This record gives sequence, structure tokens and C-alpha cells, in this order.
Amino acid sequence: MSLILAVYGKGGIGKSTTSANLSAAMALKGAKVLQIGCDPKHDSTFPLTGMLQPTVIDVLEQVNFHIEDVVREDVIMTGFAGVDTLEAGGPPAGSGCGGYVVGETVKLLKEFGLYHKYDVILFDVLGDVVCGGFSAPLNYADYGMIIACNDFDSIFAANRLCLAIAQKNQRHKVTMAGLIANRVDPDFGGTSLLEQFVETVNTKIMGRVPYHDLIRRSRLAGKTLFEMEGEGKEDCIRPFNEMAEYLLNQPETTVPNPMHDRAIFDVVGGWK
Repeated sequence: MSLILAVYGKGGIGKSTTSANLSAAMALKGAKVLQIGCDPKHDSTFPLTGMLQPTVIDVLEQVNFHIEDVVREDVIMTGFAGVDTLEAGGPPAGSGCGGYVVGETVKLLKEFGLYHKYDVILFDVLGDVVCGGFSAPLNYADYGMIIACNDFDSIFAANRLCLAIAQKNQRHKVTMAGLIANRVDPDFGGTSLLEQFVETVNTKIMGRVPYHDLIRRSRLAGKTLFEMEGEGKEDCIRPFNEMAEYLLNQPETTVPNPMHDRAIFDVVGGWK
């Protein structure tokens, strides 16, 4: 049975870049990895494949949504380090429900029997958990992970995501592997707020990704950090190698204890 990871975080926080590099790091350590993009923008796997691949929705449209006519090769591509990739896709902006598409993609994986064919399946999921569809990966995940920056909006979203993981844990096996601190800049507080947050809600910072131009350029180039050249490369890839090692070796996890939405306004306002 695969190790199943579900990655969440506030929109624009760097989930896809982080997810792709984490998938690459685990693959380079010998794991057979499938990364699944769960965002209608279908750009999660871009750093691994260098292109916007056909989505599940694209393929289903071609067969008039007869799911029995779809085979795994129609929707899965192989990218850097042998990472297999799949994009759920979604309806055009302003129409339909992206969460429904994610829920159907989760079912399609079961139909293909993919939960038994990989060492690791990583779901990269759109933003905050706002509906059953976008929370569907948590029904299957072993570990939930949250990506956040050292600012209020990011922490507010992370707290709500902790609530989703805690609620899902009541009926499913999912626990919290930890929080990934992204765009860490010592000149702007480092991880000071995040450290207070994880201590409050009973989790940990499992990785610290620096704020670095090489990461920005890798995204533009459609490459993982492992394929890039330039100053600071080792500092950029080190946290991904450390997180890959952590996740592949039965990490100590928790069930988070999030704050009430209103309470977090008062608490974070007093943190320095």
C-alpha cells in the first residue's frame, strides 16, 4: 500500500513548487512516486514535466465522460526522476465545481488500482479545505502537511487546515506530519510566528525552505531545483532531501488541536 501525502496551504503559498521538489527528492532516494495536482489551474506538475499536461477533465471530455473508456496512460505522464504525474483539472473559471473534479479523480485512482502501485502518492491540493471534494484526499492520506509563511494570513489558513485534519482523523487514519515553512527570510522574522503557532496547535515545523531567487527561476523554467544551476543550490535542495528522508522513515505525527477562528486573531496579534 502506498504512503499517501496530502499537501495543503493558502493560495499562492508555493504548494506546487514545494510539492514537485519534494516528489523529486523522494524519487531520487529510490521511491516510486505519483504526484497528483488537484487545482483547476493544472500547474502542479509543471516543474516535473516542463509542460501543462492533459488533465483528467480533458481526457473525460474526449470520451463524453464515460470513465470506463479511460486508461491510466491517458492521464499519467512521467517527469523528472521518474515521478509519474497526473492533473485533475477542473471546469473553466466561473463555472462548475473544482472540488467535485478532485473527488472524482480520487475515485479514478481507486478504479485504476493505483493506491497499490506506488511507494508514495502525493496530492497537491488547492488552497484551504472549503468543501468535501477538496478534502477528499484526506480520506485516503496517511499524513497531511501544511505549507505556510511567517505571516498572519498564512497562519490563519493553516489553523483552518489543522481543523480539517483533526476532523478527518475522527473517521480516517490521517494525522499531521508537520508544517513546511516556505520563503523563510531571516530579515523578516524567519519562522518566529510559525514556531509559536505549531507549539500552540500541537504539530512541528518539518522543513524550512529559504526565500531564494533560484526557486523563483526554477518555477519559470519548468524545472525542479535538482536540475537548476546557480549560487545557493545546495541550500535550496537541502530541506527537500531532509523532508524526504523524514517522510520515508515513519515520522512521528500528531493530531492537531487548532484554535477557534476568532481566537487566533487575538493570539497571533500578541506574538512577536
